[in-house]
Amino acid sequence: MTPVDGTIDHETLRAKYLVERDKRIRPDGNEQYIEPKGRFAHFLDDPYVEKTEREPVRDEVTVALIGAGFSGLCVGARLREAGIEDLRLIEGGGDVGGAWYWNRYPGAMCDTAAMIYLPLLEETGHKPTMKYVFAPEIFGHAKRIAEHFGLYENALFSTEVAGLDWNEKISRWIIHTNRGDEIRAKFVTMGPGPLHRPKLPGIPGIETFGGHCFHTSRWDYGYTGGGYTGAPMTKLADKRVGIIGTGATAVQCIPPLARDARELYVFQRTPSSIDVRNNHPIEDDFFDVLEPGWQKKWLINFATLQTGGFADEDLVKDGWTDIGQRIRDRVVENAQKSGAIPGPELFQQAYEDSDDEKMEEIRARVDAIVEDEATSQALKPWYRQLCKRPCFHDEYLQSYNEPSAHLVDTDGKGVERIDESGVWVAGVHYDVDCLIFASGFEVGTEYGRRAGFDPVGRGGVQLSDRWAEGMQSLHGVHVHDFPNLFVVGPAQGANLISNITHNLTEAGSTIAAVLRHALDRGADEVEVTDEAEQAWVKMLEGSTRSFLGSPDCTPGYYNNEGGPIGPRQRLNQSGYPEGPVAFFEYIDKWRSSGRFEGLDFIRRD
Repeated sequence: MTPVDGTIDHETLRAKYLVERDKRIRPDGNEQYIEPKGRFAHFLDDPYVEKTEREPVRDEVTVALIGAGFSGLCVGARLREAGIEDLRLIEGGGDVGGAWYWNRYPGAMCDTAAMIYLPLLEETGHKPTMKYVFAPEIFGHAKRIAEHFGLYENALFSTEVAGLDWNEKISRWIIHTNRGDEIRAKFVTMGPGPLHRPKLPGIPGIETFGGHCFHTSRWDYGYTGGGYTGAPMTKLADKRVGIIGTGATAVQCIPPLARDARELYVFQRTPSSIDVRNNHPIEDDFFDVLEPGWQKKWLINFATLQTGGFADEDLVKDGWTDIGQRIRDRVVENAQKSGAIPGPELFQQAYEDSDDEKMEEIRARVDAIVEDEATSQALKPWYRQLCKRPCFHDEYLQSYNEPSAHLVDTDGKGVERIDESGVWVAGVHYDVDCLIFASGFEVGTEYGRRAGFDPVGRGGVQLSDRWAEGMQSLHGVHVHDFPNLFVVGPAQGANLISNITHNLTEAGSTIAAVLRHALDRGADEVEVTDEAEQAWVKMLEGSTRSFLGSPDCTPGYYNNEGGPIGPRQRLNQSGYPEGPVAFFEYIDKWRSSGRFEGLDFIRRD
């Protein structure tokens, strides 16, 4: 789409994007994925820690934290700092870490720089070893946070919440688990996270496959050999391996698979955009010159630049800040042109032009690296960079130069069917010994289904019913009719998708301030008023800042799988109208004021 003179034919490019999008639009949307049931029910089991029998727990705690990923850890850490000691983590996995407990596939690593992605670095004293660290270090840091803040004490692992009910008579949440526990909690925080429940592609015949298969979140090293610390998967030397999915997870595990398998077949519906990662070690002495408070400075610097703001320097220097600065600079350039009219159209044009430029670079990179012409063409992403999770990698594209690696492009149609011995695509059968599903996690399904339980609040109202027309909250944390319950996540707050953990540490600070105030006042209940919640939701409804991609986006979980985007979808993925940095400033002032506007602190004598 780039003429010889280097200019970009934007109109032709837009038409190409629409053609590629339309190939992939499916009427079943999220329903194209299936739950791991029946033959695949074991995909939900924990392969890392054997569940030991124990007596059911029946007691009471001040704060129960559901989910021990970075959400629960960040909130727990801030509560400890606020002097709140009676805490209990409740986690379905055998240890802390959340997604980084489950994701132990080869090559797993963060795709946001470790200096900002790993939370609480200054508090724990950890120094990341690389700009982008691998999964073992991330999992190790999660355990470090739990140890540093004493969060292992009183924790319940290998324990899934089965019910969460508000008891109005005693102003307590009653928690039931799959281990027979019945726990009363004065306050409850919920952070099961978006990468919690694996999903499978609903491909005809998937249950008939006679070879070995597993999901990337339950990697079977017993079958492949090796380990997620990097040891070669020697048991694949005589195996034909197929992998379905080419999203962020597949991008990371395909290089070691191409290295170790006899034959690797990558079944691709939509290619990911692969920008430069430029990973490198970080020496210990780098941290010696950093002043106290450096991580907060880095966090705000990243959020500012990534969302188009101005800063004296780019501390992180990655693909996220690059595109943000390109858009910002083009807005300034266009605004200075004669006759320019400031407004949304000016920003939209700058975004489109900058994105077109970036995606042309990404497609050119494919040509420069991949040797086979047909493979190179199939690996080119024809959509905007933020239609799907942007990927950054230094070895993925190179994998297709390995003689063992075969890209099977489905031209947007996906795998036709699966049978006992392999996979069918466009009438061609591919024999495989092992199938790996890199199909991701449930994102667009109902909250209760993803979490595994549906909270029941005041008057017997279920959270799924309360949110039937879209998420309703104050700050993405407090929900009317659900007193003493705190939701932890990015939506309806900063909604900073490029660095999820920044949302979590800020939520932890906010929740800790609210609970400290409630306990100091002797309040039995904390609840957002209906008026405050409605005002916050009304403000969000009038905002254009929702992370749903543009209309010409290829389908994915960022845009409701290409389905209709109505008020419900916008509310579920909306953010503060003035952007993440403005939200962080707002919420800091809100919690520091001590007034906690919009919340009722109720004492029942």
